[in-house]
Amino acid sequence: MRAVQVQTTGGPEVLRAVEVDDPVAGEGQLLVEVAASGVNYIDTYHRTGVYPLPLPFTIGLEGAGTVVAVGEGVTRFAVGDRVTWASAPGSYAEKVAVPQDQAVAVPDGVALDVAAGAMLQGLTAHYLTASTYPVQAGDDVLVHAAAGGMGLLLTQLVKARGGRVIGTVSNAEKEKLAREAGADEVIRYTEVEVAPEVRRLTGGEGVAVVYDGVGKDTFDASLDSLRVRGVLALYGAASGQVPPVDLQRLNSGGSLFVTRPSLGHHLRTREELEWRAGEVLGAVARGELTISIGARYPLSDARQAHEDLEGRRTTGKVLLQPSA
Repeated sequence: MRAVQVQTTGGPEVLRAVEVDDPVAGEGQLLVEVAASGVNYIDTYHRTGVYPLPLPFTIGLEGAGTVVAVGEGVTRFAVGDRVTWASAPGSYAEKVAVPQDQAVAVPDGVALDVAAGAMLQGLTAHYLTASTYPVQAGDDVLVHAAAGGMGLLLTQLVKARGGRVIGTVSNAEKEKLAREAGADEVIRYTEVEVAPEVRRLTGGEGVAVVYDGVGKDTFDASLDSLRVRGVLALYGAASGQVPPVDLQRLNSGGSLFVTRPSLGHHLRTREELEWRAGEVLGAVARGELTISIGARYPLSDARQAHEDLEGRRTTGKVLLQPSA
């Protein structure tokens, strides 16, 4: 089969689509024919070695497809089932062995590519808005990169909980996408300073929470945008890791909170996975949550997909499709 491997860490140029042996469904595993694989920033951390993995490895964690074989001990699924997952290593491939405990069923009426685009970012948006800082009706919320895959999902979930979304984007095209997703106010960070504009839009108060997946480039503005006892949820570092911080800044800023959460710590049990995935995929099936797929690439173009993602040239969800 075809798979995208990393044989040495580095830039997008290290991604190679190669022929490898088909995986085998081991004990408790499903062998899945992949319909689509999700491209996420965590993949770039694996590719560069920020999050090191043993070399060589097939990259990718997220996808959706159809079960073609099951290993011993599999009780949750059968051949022919449509499944999706957020944490199965080796997902940039035509086939992948997925632990049954990591897979969830795709609801009727939800296409496999949409399911692949809903999982990692959808589950992340869910834990951020329901657990890290549970958004309350009337809360002012700042969402960075509001036209990206995560930003569009966060905007919709915040609105569903009754919050008011202030989104940041770089241009008019992205502003249009953010507003279509439900953003109440949009700040073009290329034209105005974010924190003063947030203060203006909130009557000087600041926001209850900032959802920040950008990191180094936005961290200061995020802190400066918070209300007293506000929460900065730093869930990613698309622009680079945030340098060490003087904690006194949190006191002087208004007894602020900063957290660096990750998805794995919010999927610690099967029950938690089923709860979060059930709410996300259920909302998609009911038409209450839209998964915006901004770009699709064949496996052979994984390098281009990473270049476009890191170059902030994408909107919505980025997918790889083996059949493309």
